[in-house]
Amino acid sequence: MPSCIPSPPFPHFQRKELAEYSTFGIGGPARFFACAQNVQAMREMLLYAKAYQLPYFILGKGSNTLFDDRGFDGLVILNGIEGCEHHEGVFKVGSGYSFPRLGQISAKLGYHGLEFAAGIPATVGGAIFMNAGAGPQQTFDALHTVDYLTEEGALITFKKDQLQWGYRSTSFQHQKGAIVGACFVLSKQEEAQAHQRKLLSYRLETQPYKMKSLGCVFRNPQGGIAGKWIEELGLKGLRVGGVSVSTKHANFIVNDQEGSAQDVSELIQKIQERIYKEKGVFLEEEIRRIPYTGPEDVSS
Repeated sequence: MPSCIPSPPFPHFQRKELAEYSTFGIGGPARFFACAQNVQAMREMLLYAKAYQLPYFILGKGSNTLFDDRGFDGLVILNGIEGCEHHEGVFKVGSGYSFPRLGQISAKLGYHGLEFAAGIPATVGGAIFMNAGAGPQQTFDALHTVDYLTEEGALITFKKDQLQWGYRSTSFQHQKGAIVGACFVLSKQEEAQAHQRKLLSYRLETQPYKMKSLGCVFRNPQGGIAGKWIEELGLKGLRVGGVSVSTKHANFIVNDQEGSAQDVSELIQKIQERIYKEKGVFLEEEIRRIPYTGPEDVSS
């Protein structure tokens, strides 16, 4: 990557500590940091990054993102593309719109399909990128179309059947560009709000919701539940430096003593080694690690 890159010609460009933009409270400074509040601003930032061969990362709520202690030697674009329109179960939203807010609004209006979103600290774009879910529900179940901006500046609308998705995985994880909008089609259901409140209440009771965390750290293995296995092996409370396995939910790591990314890496490794020794299964991470020099996949 070129060492001499001019400062981006974006409004409100600043150098930011990424710990301030992570639900985990960990991460050093971004070399360049700017907020894209509309599609044109996002296009200009992507074109700038491509022109200067600059690694970039699209940041939403930072709820499943582990930044490096050194920060990010590239451009971090905070997704500020909001807006929400709805008519008879069709919801058109900006990718920077709050995903839990969308779940609350749609359920309150009596629409089923996104009740699980309440309590998930993500933007709509981040939820689509990861195919976020809870229990039997997942984001792609209700998704209709996605507006996607390539790093060359082209705006493409993908229909759901043009995309690939699975458990916490989507084709967007292997593309370069940015999700900028989406359309969800929901069905009418009188019990939607009651269901949404029940799901949110359960999440608050069973997860360390008010603590600094990344959300679930590991994907559930085939035939098993990661959190259950970790708890069965007595690893709740296991600590490395300033981070520890949550005593409330074993698939969460909490930053309760000003931990570092290195602490997290070591703790994850200890858990994986113990699970592999006892179960013969290697737990895969659900979180995204963003190294200092940039991720291999750069859209979110």
